[in-house]
Amino acid sequence: MADMRTGAFKHDNMVAPKPGLVLPLFSLKGKTAVVSGAGAGIGLAVAHAFGMTPSSETWPLLKWISSFPRWPSQIAEAGANVAIWYNSNKKALEEAANIESTYGVKCKAYQVNVTTWETVRDAVDEIVKDFNGRIDIFVANSGIAWEEGPFIDGPLETMQKVLKVNVDGTLYCARAAALHWRRQKQEGTTSDGKPLENFTYGSFIATSSMSGHIVNVPQQQMVYNASKAAVIHACKSLAVEWVGFARANSVSPGYIKTELSAFIPAETKQIFKDRIPMGREGEPEELKGVYLYLASDAASYTNGTDIIVDGGYCVP
Repeated sequence: MADMRTGAFKHDNMVAPKPGLVLPLFSLKGKTAVVSGAGAGIGLAVAHAFGMTPSSETWPLLKWISSFPRWPSQIAEAGANVAIWYNSNKKALEEAANIESTYGVKCKAYQVNVTTWETVRDAVDEIVKDFNGRIDIFVANSGIAWEEGPFIDGPLETMQKVLKVNVDGTLYCARAAALHWRRQKQEGTTSDGKPLENFTYGSFIATSSMSGHIVNVPQQQMVYNASKAAVIHACKSLAVEWVGFARANSVSPGYIKTELSAFIPAETKQIFKDRIPMGREGEPEELKGVYLYLASDAASYTNGTDIIVDGGYCVP
């Protein structure tokens, strides 16, 4: 934390990992991750990335490599236990079971309405109890679009709903997770008093959007754009407030093939594809790497950053 009088930070309040190989830094084995809005799309892809362990084809080779004394045993695997949140998409229940059976990690789906603080707080507390008394990573991915065109003619009720989910929901998730991260760092124990192993710092990752940086055309979606700009700046501010026990970053995807953008007419999609240097929408799977990076110790010095993944839309 910064000195309230001088604004100066305490030195060396977040330490670097020990020097060594890079791949082990990406391991999430034994950690607990929560991903909201994970019934489909980006959130589901992230949940798979966090839970994924080596395939049957690669595991024998990795096991052989790790048998050497100087090579760590947890090489090239993520392997986190994952709690996925959904609002109305009950397919999340099947997806959680699939992740658990496919990767051999614990995965459970929870129905959570992120627009209510008490609901978010209680859900996080429940997950901490269910998942070995700890939380390490929270991906605040829940979000809804503005489909009403110009703000001047759009319903104010819809504006309030978008802001409630995209901004309030993100901040509620951040607060609920950070309360545990602060205690875990101070006490060094799980919620039931056992030694907390392999906990470095909490990692909060919010899904923003390139729309928090630019104004989309020909779409008119001021409310959505404003909500995502707020998320980016919130993470920057939290990165400063949480120094010592957690990092906060955001990811700003461009046009990704998900249900969130299904309302956009085909002719409009042709227009925005003209503005993307890669000439296409992204796939949810193309975001896995950036979320895994930010969640892991590989990002130990990445704090208060927003990473744009948009196929180059914001470049020209």
